[in-house]
Amino acid sequence: MSGDSTLTRLAAERATGALHGCVGALYLADGAVVHAESPAVPDVGWRLTAGGRLSPESWDEAVEEGGPDYRAGSFLVEHGRLSRGELELCHLSALFDAAYFVLSPLDAAQRVPDRFLKEAKHWFGPVRAVPVPVLQREVRRRRCLLERAWPRPEVDAAPVVPVAGAGRAGRGGLLPPTCGRQAVLAAADGVRTPLQIARALGRSAFATLLDVRRLAAAGLVRTPEADFPGAAARPARVSPPAPTAAAPEISLLYRIRDALEAL
Repeated sequence: MSGDSTLTRLAAERATGALHGCVGALYLADGAVVHAESPAVPDVGWRLTAGGRLSPESWDEAVEEGGPDYRAGSFLVEHGRLSRGELELCHLSALFDAAYFVLSPLDAAQRVPDRFLKEAKHWFGPVRAVPVPVLQREVRRRRCLLERAWPRPEVDAAPVVPVAGAGRAGRGGLLPPTCGRQAVLAAADGVRTPLQIARALGRSAFATLLDVRRLAAAGLVRTPEADFPGAAARPARVSPPAPTAAAPEISLLYRIRDALEAL
C-alpha cells in the first residue's frame, strides 16, 4: 500500500496518531495532519534559531516547559516569544517541507510511511491542521515543479558544484532572479548537498532543492552523471494537479506557499 493510500484511509477513519516511514513521520489528529518531521529537513526550531528569530535558549525553554504537555508551540506565543501568525507561518512551512520528503524519499529504495502508531502525539502540539487532500495536492504540485525546473533528479542528492567560470551569469547571461537562489549559489562549495545547504541557511529544504534544479537549468551548477552514487532514477513526468477551489481557511496556506517560493 502506498503512503498516499494509507494516508487517505487514515483521513477517512479520522485517525489520531503518527504514520512513520524511513525518513520521518506525519502526525494526525481526527484525520488531519497536524505535524510532520524528517531528519532530512530543518525543523521549526532550527528555522527559528538559525534565522535569528529566537535565541537557542528561548527555544530550549519552550521545549522543556511546553513539550511534556504537547504545547511547546503555544508556549512560545503565550510567553511573547512569537506572534500567533509567526508561529503558524513557520509551523506550516516546516510541515509542508517535511511531509514532502516523508512521502517522496530522495532515495527510491526507501519505503514510504507504512507504520501507524495510534494516539501518538508530537511534543510541539497542534497549531493549524492541514486536511489530507490539501497535503497530497501540495506534494504532487511540488513534484511537478521540480520536474519542470530541471528533469534531472541526480542533483537532489549530490554535492552542489558551481560551474567554473560561470560566475553569477547562467545560460544566456541571465542572473539567478531571486536572493534565495543567490544565497544557495554562494553556499555551494562542491561538498554540501542541497539538504545540507538548506540546513546551513536555515531555510526550506524543498525551496533549496528547487533553487538547485533551477541553477542547474541555468548552467550555474553541475549536473552529476546518472551513475552518481546514491542518485535516484529519473522519475516519470508528473502531470500538474487539477485546480480546485480552496476553502477560505485553506487559502492562507496557499499564500504562505507562494511567498516562500518567491524568496
